[in-house]
This record gives sequence, structure tokens and C-alpha cells, in this order.
Amino acid sequence: MSIRHGLLALLDQGPRYGYQLRTEFEARTGATWPLNVGQVYTTLSRLERDGLVEPAGEDDEGHQFYAATDAGRDELRTWFDTPVPRTNPPRDELAIKLAMAVTVPGVDVSAVVQGQRRHSIKALQDYTRLKGRALSGEARPGTVPSAGHDLAWLLVLDQLIFQTEAEVRWLDHCETRLAQQAEVLQNRTAEAARDSAAPARRGRRLRT
Repeated sequence: MSIRHGLLALLDQGPRYGYQLRTEFEARTGATWPLNVGQVYTTLSRLERDGLVEPAGEDDEGHQFYAATDAGRDELRTWFDTPVPRTNPPRDELAIKLAMAVTVPGVDVSAVVQGQRRHSIKALQDYTRLKGRALSGEARPGTVPSAGHDLAWLLVLDQLIFQTEAEVRWLDHCETRLAQQAEVLQNRTAEAARDSAAPARRGRRLRT
């Protein structure tokens, strides 16, 4: 997730101060990736350092406003026009956990998979309920209904649903892989036992 470009997209629509940026960012993404004000101001400081935003005065309450510069708008357009790269996929904690689990003795990998599947299915059910409420026009608590924001929230929910569905399918696949691997190991053990028993059987036949 690019907080940097998300804030630039908001500032492209007009000057805002930190708390406004935080509130609007969360409203448009359904608070799926919550921000704290410290993150917002740290990002604004970096954007200002890079010449992408600039101070735009204060209001009567002392809030410091920021506005996108021409360079910031160019950066934003480039972000929108450039596909998100998949050459360096983000680290996935679940994939790392399972990759480690299958190599660490004593870990019940099947239990790890089953526990994650239960959690993922519950999350999928929660996302689906949220989508139903969004489609019915029910506003999220603490938000003001807005056609644009509702569409943004639906898009985020769709992505979460598709991602979780894919995760459940992948977990099913992992379980199949584990069963196949267990069968292979069982067959190898049986073959090794037969091979080790063969000389003894030959020796008994020769003695008789």
C-alpha cells in the first residue's frame, strides 16, 4: 500500500491538513489500512523534502495545510499510469509461516493450515456481510454517505473478498500437497523396509 501516493491523490484535490488527510484516506478505503496522524505527518515531511508538496498556510485554529506541487501532480499521474509491479511481490506472512513450518521438526503443519482456513473463512464471511451492507446503501459508522466513497469502499471490499477466496483455495491446495507428500514418504519407508528385509529372507532360503 502506498500511503505516499494516497496522500498525494487527496492533496491533488485541494489543500488539506494532517487530520483531514487521515480521515479522508480511511473513509475512502473503509479503514482497511488505518493510519495514525504520526504516519501522515511523517509522510508529508518526506513529500515536502522531495518537492512534491508544499505548505499552504494555516487556518484560524493553527492547522498547517499542505498542497500538491506540479512535481507532485506529475508523480501522481505517473503512479496512476504505471502498473503495480509483481517482480518483487510483498512478503506474505502466511506463505512464510507455512514455508518455515514444513521445515521445522515437530510442527503440525496440517493443524496450522486448518486453523488458518477457519480464520480466513470467517474473514470472508465478514467481508461478504460488509459488502451486502454497502450495496444496500448503509453508511459505515462515522462516515458521511458519498457515491464516490461508497464505490471506493466496494472496490476495496471486492479485492479483499477475491484475495481471501484465493487464500482459502491455496490452503486447500497446501493440504493436498501435504497429503501427497505424506503418501510419498510412507511409500519410501515401506520400500526401504522391504529392501532391508530382502537379504534376511534370502539368507533363510539358503539355509533351508
